[in-house]
Amino acid sequence: MTIISCIEDLRRLAKRRVPKMFYDYADAGSWSESTYRANEADLANIRFRQRVCVNIETRNLATQLVGQDVAMPVALGPVGMCGMQHADGEILAARAAQAFGVPFCLSTMSICSIEDVAAHTDKPFWFQLYVMRDRAFVARLIERAQAAHCSALVVTLDLQILGDRYKDARNGLSAPPKPTPRAMLDLLTKPRWSLAMLQTPRRQFGNIVGHVEGVSDMRSLSAWTSSQFDPTMTWEDIVWIRRLWKGPLILKGVMETEDAQRAVDVGADAIVVSNHGGRQLDGAPSSITMLPRIADAVGDRVEVLFDSGVRSGQDVLRAVALGARGVLMGRAYVYGLGAMGEAGVTRCLELINQELSLTMGFCGCTDIHDVGRDILFDAERG
Repeated sequence: MTIISCIEDLRRLAKRRVPKMFYDYADAGSWSESTYRANEADLANIRFRQRVCVNIETRNLATQLVGQDVAMPVALGPVGMCGMQHADGEILAARAAQAFGVPFCLSTMSICSIEDVAAHTDKPFWFQLYVMRDRAFVARLIERAQAAHCSALVVTLDLQILGDRYKDARNGLSAPPKPTPRAMLDLLTKPRWSLAMLQTPRRQFGNIVGHVEGVSDMRSLSAWTSSQFDPTMTWEDIVWIRRLWKGPLILKGVMETEDAQRAVDVGADAIVVSNHGGRQLDGAPSSITMLPRIADAVGDRVEVLFDSGVRSGQDVLRAVALGARGVLMGRAYVYGLGAMGEAGVTRCLELINQELSLTMGFCGCTDIHDVGRDILFDAERG
């Protein structure tokens, strides 16, 4: 029996069980991966102040994210192709999040469609939107999200163009995988994954195939996708989306105070301080180094969320201490999904919850709402 004691255990198991092209898709950055590595390293370098002789028997992690009650300040962030980490992956992750009491955010580039996930869950989930050149398709995606009663719309701002991801190019990434000798050999070593995939009809981009004129198979989808990410997107497009979407609007990919101010001005209910997990602009600073100044600039007018580099409950606490209302996790839960399906996502959430609660206690804090920068060690002040 495999003992799972931390997120790293889930990562190692996922690496054994998920085909290389899909594991690498999740566990990689762009170019030299310097920003990808900095996201984790800079979080790990933040130290806590240990306090003693405080009554910490009862500790509360429950809070709210964009008006939604949550068991802890964590949401499962949008990750493309989760249904290629494990068969029906988005459905499984959404069910695990629902049972645990945290939000799940479905990516535009998911394998399971909006309607698939809605049919297999009982509570609303968030939907992440890419702004494509085909604005009619964007409008239809928003309509579909509203029809599925999605409780928030997360618009990703930092993917107008695609960062160079060397591993994806070398692996010939596609969904489903192309029948090349290299890919087929890899699949033969992943029998658990392959058997599950044979048992599901969901093996291509469910939000796109069949919903766009002329896109009926993977060949036409590939051509469409490569031409659709829109480098002409401006804040005016966000104003247009704000008019269409009637619920909470979250803008993801903010890394500068000027952009945070603009996000507030166009009507965002929340922003996500994020460098896309180091998958876009390599050489950008880590998300955690930008969080405090952005939280200081706009935190009194908009909810500030955080992602990129979170691998533990301690990382969640670090982000909350530096001004985040909550954290979006990506790779951490994807490791769980690839390793063990729904049970792996649940185990990921259990680990994050336990680590967050224990670390709060060691810092002498009993309520997540009371967490501030005073729990962090400042080498200059001691």
